[in-house]
Amino acid sequence: MPAKSCFLFVSLAFMDTLSNVHCLSAESAAAPGSLARTTAPFTEDPRLRSDLPLQVDRFGVMLNGTSDECRAVMNVSVEKRCAFIQSTPDCEQDDGFIHYLRAAFCQFSPRLFAFAMFLYVLWLLYLFMVLGVTASKFFCPNLSAISTSLRLTHNVAGVTFLAFGNGAPDVFSAVAAFAHPRTAGLAIGALFGAGIFVTTVVAGSIALVKPFTVASRPFLRDIIFYMAAVFWTFVIFFKGSVSLPEALGYLGLYAVYVLTVIISAFIYNRQKQRINGPLLNGSPGPGLVLDSEDDDPGFADKNIQDYESEYRPLLPYTESTSSIFLSSLNPVDNRKWRRKSWYWRVVKVFKVPLEVLLLLTVPVVDPDREDRNWKRPLNCLHLVTGPLVCTLTLQSGRYGLYAIQGEFPVWVLVLLISLFISTIVFYTTSNQQPPRFHFLFSLLGFLVSAMWINTAATEVVSLLRTLGVVFNLSNTVLGLTLLAWGNSIGDCFSDITIARQGYPRMAISACFGGIIFNMLFGVGLGCLFQMFNNQHVVKLEPEGLLEWVLAGALGLSLVLSFILVPVQCFNLGRAYGALLLLFYVTFLLVALLTEFKTIHLWGP
Repeated sequence: MPAKSCFLFVSLAFMDTLSNVHCLSAESAAAPGSLARTTAPFTEDPRLRSDLPLQVDRFGVMLNGTSDECRAVMNVSVEKRCAFIQSTPDCEQDDGFIHYLRAAFCQFSPRLFAFAMFLYVLWLLYLFMVLGVTASKFFCPNLSAISTSLRLTHNVAGVTFLAFGNGAPDVFSAVAAFAHPRTAGLAIGALFGAGIFVTTVVAGSIALVKPFTVASRPFLRDIIFYMAAVFWTFVIFFKGSVSLPEALGYLGLYAVYVLTVIISAFIYNRQKQRINGPLLNGSPGPGLVLDSEDDDPGFADKNIQDYESEYRPLLPYTESTSSIFLSSLNPVDNRKWRRKSWYWRVVKVFKVPLEVLLLLTVPVVDPDREDRNWKRPLNCLHLVTGPLVCTLTLQSGRYGLYAIQGEFPVWVLVLLISLFISTIVFYTTSNQQPPRFHFLFSLLGFLVSAMWINTAATEVVSLLRTLGVVFNLSNTVLGLTLLAWGNSIGDCFSDITIARQGYPRMAISACFGGIIFNMLFGVGLGCLFQMFNNQHVVKLEPEGLLEWVLAGALGLSLVLSFILVPVQCFNLGRAYGALLLLFYVTFLLVALLTEFKTIHLWGP
């Protein structure tokens, strides 16, 4: 009965929303930034405007999608495409260091256009590598150091800092995509596409690799919160706009989720102490099953030998400042290089320039090491390069290149202040002992790595929009395929590896916990940043029927998991994993057929 009542309530609420939010006024439809371009063919004749009703069918407009004037460039003759790009407002690029549309149509000759697209695809792959390396080797370690300095518990750190670290590429990509209504479809496609990919492909692969019994209460908790986030976003789609209370509601929902995790962990620990207290043998009684996401044995309980301990010198040895600086900039471990395969070495060659650049600009604090990764000459250099990176990457360098009173650039002022602070730190510290304020370098590393990730994510969004214009693909389909795959493929391999090592519960918890954070913070922060730019309401330009296919597929996958997993007594076997993979393949096929107009709701 409660389930039926809940379903009836949701159905009535949806029907009420469908009837109330049915249309747009003619005034709002003609306003700048609205859907006026979509309805323009029906309202071009001023004599007919007075005969039109004051309201238009918004749901039909959203199903048919919106038109982007810039996409018409491929219908223009080759010699006029550059002039079209330069004169069309929709082709303007507000963020990013490279104007990809102008470069493709104006800098490359028409004969080299295919070569330009090939370079763009290679650059896109490298940008995904930038996102992955920066997040895994610089952003996450500094977040871990910050949580250690704040002495946060594992549960709190896991759903806050660790979730932020793992979801940094998704969140920053969503924030960059929400910077303009034209590219908001990329954020929606990426967040929903990554959600479907993780909850079907990744979760299904884990079940295929290592069948296991999932922890019931954490699983139900995560999937209920995720369904609430998806339903909320579904309503936002229908409205076509996001207000300030709704954007804050995303962040508030995640705060409720964090509190729920903390309270449930506290209750579980109290129950565990109450149960284990009277036991003599230290084992649970018959029929007692402890249910928690922490039931898996942790890595900390193993006696792990420090691999590099045998290479430490027997006699005291003091490195010079120059040798410390040069060794700390070497991203290649010679012993690891000899053990790895040839294709790993090829990928590493492409990573080395990126890692050297990040080592020069991003400090990393490691609380588990004795010296906390204190490298005096390099860390002092970080005090100069770090602030410069933040200044020159903020808003694509607009603020850094701003001249004070028209004469003194901001980046020069930042450089002088940084040099002064770096000099003081260099002469007041030693190479052997980290200073007391060393934990502050984790804050600097967090900020600088976040700016690098934001810069790469902005370039990814701009590049994907360019590919969408050239190949006539909607932002949504690019988001749910390229952007979602690029941001999620690393998590896929890491979760499957964790499952193979015997920790499937840890892997499945990472699947659902991360995507909840990505959706709530991706949409919430993206809309809030737009509102800071004097936009009280963030408009979402519709992408057509594909958005509804995407939202419906994600909601259906969550409902199926919510029903089928308890029916199986929370046992995830290979049959269930195969079902999830089949679901994703079917969804992807339907999405592509919808994108290419093979599937449509009505009309030819």
